[in-house]
Amino acid sequence: MSYALASANETPSPLPPRKGEGEAEENYQLIEKPVQPPIQGRWLALGFIALAQLMVALDATIVSIALPSAQRALGATDAERQWVITAYTLAFGGLLLLGGRFADSFGRKRTFLSALVGFALASALGGVAPSFGILLAARALQGAFAALLAPTALSLLAVTFTGPRDRARAFAVYGSIAGSGAAIGLLLGGILTQYLNWRWCLYVNVPIALVAAAGGWRVLAGTRGATARRFDIPGVLLATGGLVALVYACTQAVSAGWGSFGVIAVLLASAVLLGLFIVRETRTAAPLLPLRIVLDRNRGGAYLAVACTIAGMFGAFLFLTYYLQVVLHYSPVQAGLAFLPLTLASQAGSWGIASVLMPRVPARAIMAPGALVAAAGMLVLTQIQVNSGYLTHVLPAEILLGMGVACVMVPAFSIGTLGVDPRQAGVAAATVNTASQVGGSLGTALLNTVAASATAAYLAGHSRSPGVLAQGLVHGYSVATGWAAGLLAVGALLIALLINANKPARHN
Repeated sequence: MSYALASANETPSPLPPRKGEGEAEENYQLIEKPVQPPIQGRWLALGFIALAQLMVALDATIVSIALPSAQRALGATDAERQWVITAYTLAFGGLLLLGGRFADSFGRKRTFLSALVGFALASALGGVAPSFGILLAARALQGAFAALLAPTALSLLAVTFTGPRDRARAFAVYGSIAGSGAAIGLLLGGILTQYLNWRWCLYVNVPIALVAAAGGWRVLAGTRGATARRFDIPGVLLATGGLVALVYACTQAVSAGWGSFGVIAVLLASAVLLGLFIVRETRTAAPLLPLRIVLDRNRGGAYLAVACTIAGMFGAFLFLTYYLQVVLHYSPVQAGLAFLPLTLASQAGSWGIASVLMPRVPARAIMAPGALVAAAGMLVLTQIQVNSGYLTHVLPAEILLGMGVACVMVPAFSIGTLGVDPRQAGVAAATVNTASQVGGSLGTALLNTVAASATAAYLAGHSRSPGVLAQGLVHGYSVATGWAAGLLAVGALLIALLINANKPARHN
């Protein structure tokens, strides 16, 4: 990376880590020379990297809109349909650390291109799926290749853009896509489902992936890679098992509740596996995740901030989607269009605020206020009623959320990959993505449980009358968005306490 966080004026060496820093020097050897593309090539490369990231961000939500149509076409039950989402999230969340290590070990360009081709093939398989089982397998494959692609794309940015100003612009692009991709997915999914067919929500990935792969093959320079003589297989199994168990428990908590025996058992299993993973990483000479990456206060603070922010933001997507379609009776396309201001606000926050301020002020001076602005947007949503207007409540909340979340995520992506050896940028990027995935899973499960409980309590205290069900749903959404505001406020506090990096040095 271009400059360290603990000392913002320091430039890290391209040499391997010193002995005694958690990883033996002799376990690595260079397999690619560090080559920087020309300036014009770097910005062209950014375009193709951003296109790949957009595809991953879209797939977080685009299939959700198509799910009812896919369920009817393939004859899936209500109990089975959730697995279309769960198969993707389990594979994605569980394999992220392994994906980051692959990028570091076998070369980022090679991993990037392979992941794009694999994602395209998995998407095509899902599009032609003749049965529900084939669709689930395709979604799991999508998640696996996304786990390769997401950290590789982020680490490519991290090692390609080193000057503070260029880095701020590059991460503004990446952050705006990550922040608005889910909303774009809702809009695109609604259009494709309503005017074409649910299968096009999967087919659409094929041309995107192939264009990004063709462009990346031509413009991406050979990136640094280090191959470990001993691959940490036990660490891979423990980390993957622990993360899969954690994401699965969160998914099951939505329907079964946090107090169910099955959810508690899986959470305990996850805690044991992740605990053993930490012990393993302190003892092996070639760890999957060197613990110094997460124990740095700035990087660790960035990971926690990402988890809290994504947890709160997913609450907005979840409840606004239902509020617009179930309560206000918007069509899928109308609901997607209703999210457009959030996307535009995210772009404004990334480009108009974060990218301008990142080279000039300390990161927490952008991130902590951003989290509080997003929390204010959530507080606006606590005031919604059954007859509330879009312009009076939803629109101002979306503007605050979009701008606030962008001001957190853009610097967090940069901080989360700073101060590490360039040949470990992949696993650092994977940790950022893991924090995002775990935050989204925990947030969705927690906030959904809060909303369901609040709705049930409301209905129990009111006699059944016309409109009472809608009032109960809106009450549940209102309570849950209050919790989401609390998560964002906690994120702001963590940022203020942990992230102490100075503004970056003015050099390119």
